[in-house]
Amino acid sequence: MKSIDNIPTSKIQRASKLITTGLKVGVNYAKYYGEKIVKSEEEAKENLNEANATDIYDGLKTLKGSALKVAQMLSMEKNILPSAYVEKFSLSQFSVPPLSPPLVVKTFKNYFKKSPLEVFDTFTAKSVNAASIGQVHKATKGSKNLAVKIQYPGVAESISSDLAMVKPIAIKMFNIKGEGSDEYFKEVENKLTEETNYVLELQQSKEIAEQCKNIPNLKFPNYYSEYSSEKILTMDWMEGVHLSEFTSKNNSVEVLNKIGQALWDFYMYQMHVLKKVHADPHPGNFLVSDKNELIVIDFGCMKEVPDSFYVPYFELAQKENIENPEFFESKLYELEILRDDDTDEEKKFFKSLFYEMLSLFTQPFHEEVFDFSDDVFFNRIAELGQKYAKSTELKKMNGNRGSKHFIYINRTFFGLYNLMHDLKANHIQINNFKSL
Repeated sequence: MKSIDNIPTSKIQRASKLITTGLKVGVNYAKYYGEKIVKSEEEAKENLNEANATDIYDGLKTLKGSALKVAQMLSMEKNILPSAYVEKFSLSQFSVPPLSPPLVVKTFKNYFKKSPLEVFDTFTAKSVNAASIGQVHKATKGSKNLAVKIQYPGVAESISSDLAMVKPIAIKMFNIKGEGSDEYFKEVENKLTEETNYVLELQQSKEIAEQCKNIPNLKFPNYYSEYSSEKILTMDWMEGVHLSEFTSKNNSVEVLNKIGQALWDFYMYQMHVLKKVHADPHPGNFLVSDKNELIVIDFGCMKEVPDSFYVPYFELAQKENIENPEFFESKLYELEILRDDDTDEEKKFFKSLFYEMLSLFTQPFHEEVFDFSDDVFFNRIAELGQKYAKSTELKKMNGNRGSKHFIYINRTFFGLYNLMHDLKANHIQINNFKSL
């Protein structure tokens, strides 16, 4: 993959790149309207999605940072976005153009005030893995094999301006109206800012590794503060294959259930015991060792779960509460899904929508053992997502609703469900975390 020698860092440079991308999308729409005359609507729309996904991703991957992180987040929305976008944006998880070796050395020296070879015995200037916020290099120090994550230049400084440019698009996409919408964007901005603070990530990594050390078949690297800084993070080099590569192989059901149970226990223990959860569950953050152990390698995005959200959220995971109309409605108000200023039409619509969604999505919590390989279950989720993505009625409603905590908690569960389905884990003990 071709490396890059510079990243647009100023607001003007980044805005110019987005404008250029927007112009390309405009050309794609012109082609689409022409193709509709000679091709079927379905074929013309498929070509439009493919062209737009390619042009948007190509623009974002040169910007890196929060712009590319948004693409990574969207790639997990398999049930809402067209497949062309999911496929293209999924590349942002662990396959983006890296910085060139000279720029890597320059960036490292800017951050650490020393060159890589003044810090490590050996250092591979060519990256082994490049993602949205930083890229990873292999190094050694004494007998230790190390992974060194280096943040891209200008990423932390451009978060606010990047999100300001994305905000009008998001408001239109999700039909957000009225006051209070800023808290959603602030939640995303705060989390992205935390992800660029490698001192915080090092602290969180050590804490979670210690707190989750008793979960079977789960491994974490050691982290080294003496070789880390605010924008450089050094940890053990962990041998393994990315989860997506692992699931593409022909593994036994026993092995898939072993990995799946470790993954599920890891998330349930964090959610229910620690009340602080790894909120970035995509395949690039997990490896599988040759001993079929799950390795967690990134703790930049952690979400604390306050009791004011945790209690009503999981009360609505219980079937009897979903079937109790009065109780159900009271919890929708607690979670800010229903609003005091809703019209009767809005109240009726959103009660029905969330009843349908929660009745389906919480099914794993209604069982002692659940089969995440069940295509029927996941097809129903996909169909429901498509139903409301196309709903003209929903587009007329005020989309500014729901606690800000939904953004990362729902992202966590959607990502976790997708990973469990990719694993085809068919015998997962839902409450196993209680015995850990």
